[in-house]
Amino acid sequence: MKKLITMAGVAALALLAGCERPPVTTVQYGYRGTGSELVYNPRTLAQTYAQHQLPAQSFPAAPAGDEGGPNVTQVYQNVQVLKDLNVAEFTRVMLAITAWVAPPDKSCTYCHVPGEEMSSDTLYTKKVARKMLEMTRHVNSQWKTHVKETGVTCYTCHAGNAIPQYTWFTDPGPRKETGFIATRAEQNVPAESVALSTLPYDPFTPFLLKNYPIRIQGAGALPAGNIRSIKETEWTYSLMVHMSRSLGVGCEFCHNSRSWQSWPESTPQRATAWYGIRMARDLNNAYLVPLTATFPANRLGPLGDVAKVNCSTCHRGAYKPLFGVSMAKDYPELQGAKAMPAAAPADGAAPATAPDAAATPVAATTPAAPAAAKAM
Repeated sequence: MKKLITMAGVAALALLAGCERPPVTTVQYGYRGTGSELVYNPRTLAQTYAQHQLPAQSFPAAPAGDEGGPNVTQVYQNVQVLKDLNVAEFTRVMLAITAWVAPPDKSCTYCHVPGEEMSSDTLYTKKVARKMLEMTRHVNSQWKTHVKETGVTCYTCHAGNAIPQYTWFTDPGPRKETGFIATRAEQNVPAESVALSTLPYDPFTPFLLKNYPIRIQGAGALPAGNIRSIKETEWTYSLMVHMSRSLGVGCEFCHNSRSWQSWPESTPQRATAWYGIRMARDLNNAYLVPLTATFPANRLGPLGDVAKVNCSTCHRGAYKPLFGVSMAKDYPELQGAKAMPAAAPADGAAPATAPDAAATPVAATTPAAPAAAKAM
């Protein structure tokens, strides 16, 4: 018996020897005395940080475009999105895109066919790029509730790749079972999307494409109108697992574990995340799903749907994309459309509109700030 205990002890020590016991770094995010702090592994944090550095050799050292010069539409044909820029600004953005998105062996030919007019829309990649430029401007101008003044560029998602590393398609799930069990109820299958847990393996379609309610925890004892099911609770956990892994943080980054549903006791990051969920839903429905027919079949998912964004698309394991480094401030061309100069009136004619009317900014379309009673 003693020999067996000794052998078991040796085996346990051998297993523990393979486990990592690193020094940890803790950061307090919530109120003192509530245990609202995050524990970081310096080794993995350093790896993530290294993946979010800007490789200087990949970016053109182009100066900001001159304020003067001809409008781009006076020089190039079929400019549909960046038509408010002058030639210098337009060229600067095109050079940046070749560094941020185009494969090294393609450059301009990733979107333009050699020998054809640059205005040609032959390649689907050009049509997609046009829509993505619209989306980038939309994020920077209409979703400051999430991206703040840091903003985004093409590099935020692409990180030098023609296809962003982290996107999602609708998961068809495993083959349906036969016999007593007709389906796995979209869970109980180890999936990377939910950290190989038994939670529902598609946390994206209900919340980042459709508008399913997220918070299902009742504020009072049952029965009090809370008709949510355990399955819906697990689905919510699936989304939270995805967000935690995408940002490289724990639940306490947004919530106070004393009262998960309480907004007054949550950190400011929870409100930012609330807007982020709605921003991802907006981008998927307004910009990506409409591109489904534009992509070739080999770029679509197993159910024929287009690749869509989730939290990982931009964050890639960091609590802030690029750990908060702002590239957008260096590219005002991507902040939103500039006011176009009013056409000169004919001799003796009055201007059609007041001079300041064209410069009036468009009101933001983001939802109001979450109140305490609103869901995550």
